Amino acid sequence: MHLVPVRQKDAKAFVTAWHRHHRPPPGAVFCVGAADQDGILRAVAIVGRPVARMFDNGQTLEVVRTATDGVRNANSLLYGAAWRAAKALGYTRLITYTQHGESGVSLRAAGWRVLAQRPPRRGWDCASRPRADHGTDHVARTLWEAPTLL
Repeated sequence: MHLVPVRQKDAKAFVTAWHRHHRPPPGAVFCVGAADQDGILRAVAIVGRPVARMFDNGQTLEVVRTATDGVRNANSLLYGAAWRAAKALGYTRLITYTQHGESGVSLRAAGWRVLAQRPPRRGWDCASRPRADHGTDHVARTLWEAPTLL
């Protein structure tokens, strides 16, 4: 596996085809992919502004989506590459979330650490701003942070 640049539209198409429970995010700061020896795209990571407003401070980015076709070790490769790229762009922090039931083994392999366990949220829908359920409500999450030394 080796890293390759990926256009946002191609990364979103890959997520649509391969991600098990999320749609592509609406935007991105940058995307990176992993290809095999034949140049076939096997995994993508989409990095954007943090979803949580309290983390959106201009110095933090979030890996908002990764997807693979099942190839081994691609997520670890992408998490490491995403952090190196974010630092090269001047960012000082990179975060991501996993859902309850996901092991985080790719994150641990890339040196990331758990910051917090988040309880399930009831959803984003409210009377003043109705929103559709995207399938992520009522699911506990784990907040991860990239290593400071990489």
